[in-house]
Amino acid sequence: MVIRRAASRGRWLLSSNVLLLACCLAGAASGAQGEPIRVCADPANLPYSNTELQGFENKIAEVIGQELGASLSYFWWPAQRGLVRHTLQVDQCDVLISIPKGYDPVLWTKPYYRSTYVLAYRSDRKLGLRSLDDAALKGLRIGVHVNTPPYDALANRGLAENMVNYRLFFDPQDPDPSRRPEKVLQDVLSGAIDVAAAWGPLVGYFAKQHPSTLEVVSLDDDAKMPMSFEFSMGVHKGNRELKARLEGALDKREADITRILSDYGVPLLPLKPRGASVDEKPAPPGSHQHDPDNE
Repeated sequence: MVIRRAASRGRWLLSSNVLLLACCLAGAASGAQGEPIRVCADPANLPYSNTELQGFENKIAEVIGQELGASLSYFWWPAQRGLVRHTLQVDQCDVLISIPKGYDPVLWTKPYYRSTYVLAYRSDRKLGLRSLDDAALKGLRIGVHVNTPPYDALANRGLAENMVNYRLFFDPQDPDPSRRPEKVLQDVLSGAIDVAAAWGPLVGYFAKQHPSTLEVVSLDDDAKMPMSFEFSMGVHKGNRELKARLEGALDKREADITRILSDYGVPLLPLKPRGASVDEKPAPPGSHQHDPDNE
């Protein structure tokens, strides 16, 4: 997970960016029909994954395992602490279930879902916000995770004085709820801030737990700052056989995976046309977070 300008953006999404579940198949020939699939996952990072297998990445792993005729086992490692370096690169796992498309440390599959940052505010406030260019934001307290795309976009719009900064990255061993990424949304509900600009899957999951209390508005990309990102699965570089098998499973189980994401409130956008260039900027911290500088 990230906290520096150029390099910090790379620490992004890989969860609440991002907060990243990795599914791994052992060895270059691993993942053969019937062989166990080793899943590397964050032990405490809902809505992505946890040790009780309650996250949407846990559920996606189950679907892929079923399609490949394989049982699952887990290797737990916090997503923001050198995930690839401590898992994939040392053969603890061979495939990451949710990584930003084009993420360089791995060989990535074609993307299988796309999500975006959102605005979230209490429904009873009737603020009617629709974008970061809305003039009403100039009179509001805006909660935002540091070093995410909305953080930069709001500052570029002259709204730095309106911003209330929140931590995106957290220590899974720290029981203090005020240090977790969802704190920004709790403060929206309490009225401590007026609106949050945060990663869609995190917001959508929170909104599912508080029905009818939040208005959630997807943010559009603009020329200077993308707000949406596509996600792939990742394997060890060179393991093209496994990549191809995963892509086959993704094609066959597309409907099941989409249903899982929808059930967790993940805002889903259409995938970009095949052959479109990879996002020039790394995915954001909010979806799946980790620090490329620490891989």
